[in-house]
Amino acid sequence: MKFIHIKRKTKYEKRYSVKMGELTTRVTYIKKCLFGLPIQTIHKYRETYYGEVKDTEDCILFI
Repeated sequence: MKFIHIKRKTKYEKRYSVKMGELTTRVTYIKKCLFGLPIQTIHKYRETYYGEVKDTEDCILFI
């Protein structure tokens, strides 16, 4: 039985970029889990309209 495993979850978020303004994009979170409970977010990224993978640090979370 594995105690520690990696989970990948994708959800939609509203982000704000200086060049594009407000956009709704899919953000993928890669998390380390212990017994099914998330411990740490290892990486989060988003995919652009053109298929490029970008880090989420260049966009601001828009609430």
